[in-house]
Amino acid sequence: MTDAPISPPLTEAAAPRAGRLSLWAVLGIALVLLGIGLSTLAYRNLHRAALQELTDQGRSTLRLAVAALNGELRRYDRLPALLAQQQVLRELLQRPSDTARLRAADLYLQSTARMMETSDIYLMNLQGTTLAASNFDQPLSFVGGNFAFRPYFLDALNWGEGRFYALGTTSQVRGYYFAAPVLIDDATAGVLAVKIDLTTIEEGWRGSGTEVLVTDPQGIVFMSTTPDWTFGATLPLTEERLNRTRITRRYADRPLVELPISRATGLDGGPLWRMEGGREYRVIAEPMPDAGWDVQVLVDTAPARQQALTRLALGALLLGLVALVSVIVWQRRTALRERIALQAEAQAQLERRVVERTAELASVNRALAGEVAERTATEERLRATQADLVQAGKLAALGQMSAALSHEFNQPLGAAQNYAENAQLLIERGRIDEARGNIERILGLIGRMGDLSKHLRNFARKPNTQLSDVSLPEAVAAVQEILGWRFRALDVTLNSDIPPLMVRAGPVRLQQVLVNILSNAMDALEGRDARVITLTARAEGGTAVMTLSDTGPGVPPQLLERIFDPFFSTKGVGKGLGLGLSISFNIVHDFGGTLAVANAPGGGAVFTLTLPLASKDQE
Repeated sequence: MTDAPISPPLTEAAAPRAGRLSLWAVLGIALVLLGIGLSTLAYRNLHRAALQELTDQGRSTLRLAVAALNGELRRYDRLPALLAQQQVLRELLQRPSDTARLRAADLYLQSTARMMETSDIYLMNLQGTTLAASNFDQPLSFVGGNFAFRPYFLDALNWGEGRFYALGTTSQVRGYYFAAPVLIDDATAGVLAVKIDLTTIEEGWRGSGTEVLVTDPQGIVFMSTTPDWTFGATLPLTEERLNRTRITRRYADRPLVELPISRATGLDGGPLWRMEGGREYRVIAEPMPDAGWDVQVLVDTAPARQQALTRLALGALLLGLVALVSVIVWQRRTALRERIALQAEAQAQLERRVVERTAELASVNRALAGEVAERTATEERLRATQADLVQAGKLAALGQMSAALSHEFNQPLGAAQNYAENAQLLIERGRIDEARGNIERILGLIGRMGDLSKHLRNFARKPNTQLSDVSLPEAVAAVQEILGWRFRALDVTLNSDIPPLMVRAGPVRLQQVLVNILSNAMDALEGRDARVITLTARAEGGTAVMTLSDTGPGVPPQLLERIFDPFFSTKGVGKGLGLGLSISFNIVHDFGGTLAVANAPGGGAVFTLTLPLASKDQE
C-alpha cells in the first residue's frame, strides 16, 4: 500500500495572496448582486413612473371620449318630446288607415330626419307597431315592424321617456334610441322613437392612438376602435347575462363571444389587460349612468417598458461616464504625485549641477562681456544701414512714380501737340472756329493729364472705393478721340462693336487702361501689312467682357506670364518703360475685374478685360 501524495503547505507569501483573491472574488460577486438589485429597483420605479404618465394621457383621452358621447346624446335628448307634439302625427294616430295622413306623416318624419341628421325617426301605436317612419321608402323600412319588446317603448309608455342602445333588428345598424309618448287629450296614443348613429364618433376615436371601448352593463362591447372587439364580452358570458341580453334583443341575433382577456395589476397598482399575442394595456374607465355605458380607454404599455429601459440605459451610461471620469481623475492624481516626486528628484540634481556650473559660468561671463561690446557696435552699424535702406526705398518709389507719370503723359502730350499744329495751320488759313475747337481739345487733354496725375495714387488706395457707373461706349469714344491721331498716322483700322453697357469703374482710369492696351496694340502693328484692331464687348452673367485683338505678331509664349510685370517690355530700347500693362492690371483689379492676355489661333494678341456690370444692368 503506497502513501498518497501530500500537497505542499502554503508559503507565507502565498497564503495572504490567496486570501486577497478570495476577498476580491466575494467583493465582485457582492457588487454584481448589488448592481442587479439596484437595476431592478430602478427599472420598477421608472416603469411605475412611465405607467403613471400613460395613465394621465389615457385619462385625457377618456375625458374627450366621454365629452363627445355626452355632447352627441344631449343634441337629441329633447327631440322626441318636441316631435311628439306635432299635429301631423296625432292625426295619423287618430285615423291610422287614412292614406293621406300616412303619406304626410312619412314625409314629415323623413325631412325631419335629414334636417336633424338622425339615423331614423318612426311612430308606433300602443301595440308597438310602426305606422310611419322616415325610411318608409327604403328596402329595410320600419313600417309595419313591431318593437314592443324594446325597453325604450315600454319606458316611454310607463315613465314618459325611454332610452336604449342596441343593434337594430331590421337595419342591423347600431344606434341609440330616444322615445317619448304622443299624447292626445292628455292620453297616450302612441310612441315616437328617434334613432341616432354613433359611428362617426367611433371613427374619430380611431385616430387618437389609443383603444376606446364602450360596454353595456353586461360587459359587452358596443362601440370600439378595433372592429374585431365589437360585440365581444369583457366579462364572462354567464347564463344570467345572456338571458338579459336575449330579452331585450339588444344585439339581435349577433353571436357574442368572450374576448381573450387576462386581468392583472400594474406596478403602480392600476388595472391591466393582457390580450392574446402578448399585448398589454392599461385600463382607464369612467361610467356614463344616464346612457348606461362604461367608457374604457386602453393604453398600450409597451412604450412604458421601452421608456423605462431607455431611461435605465441612459442612467447606466451616465453612471459609467461618472465612473470613467472618476478613474481618469484618480489616474491623473496618481500621475501628478509621481510627477511631483520626479520633479523633486530632478530639482535636487539640478541644484547639484548648478553648483558645478557656477564656476564654469563665471569664466564664460567674462568672455561674453567682450562679445557684448562687439555686438553693440555691430547693432549700431546695422541701424545706420537700415536707415540708408529705407531712404533708398523711398528714392526707388519716387523714381517709379516719376517713370509712371512720364509714361502716362506721353500719349496726351502727343495728341496735344498734334492738335496745336493743326490749330496753327487753321489760324493761318483763317478758320478760327475750327482752330478754337482744337484749342478746346488741347485744354481737355491738359485736364486729362491733371486727372491722370491725381489717379496715379490708386496703387496705394483701398480697392472698390470712388467707383461709379460708367458708360462703356462713352469711355471707348473718349479713347478713340485721344488716340485718333495715332490711328491716322499709322493707318490702323479700328473695328468697334460696343453695346450700351454700364460698368462699375472709375471713368478716367478706365480710359487710362484702354489707352495703354490700344497703344501697345498699335506699337505691335508697326511695319505690318495688315493693321487692324478689333474691339468688342458683351454681357456675361453679372460682368461685361471686352475683347481687344490685333493682327500683330502676338506675344511670345514664354513671355505671357511676365507681360504684366513692372518695367517689363518687349519693345526696343527707348521705346517704352514697361509700366503701361502693369498699371492697367492693377487698375482693373481695383475695379473688381480681371485683365488677361492670350494669342489668337490665327496670330496676334488678344486682351480680355472683365468688369462688373452696374446694378441696373445686372437686373
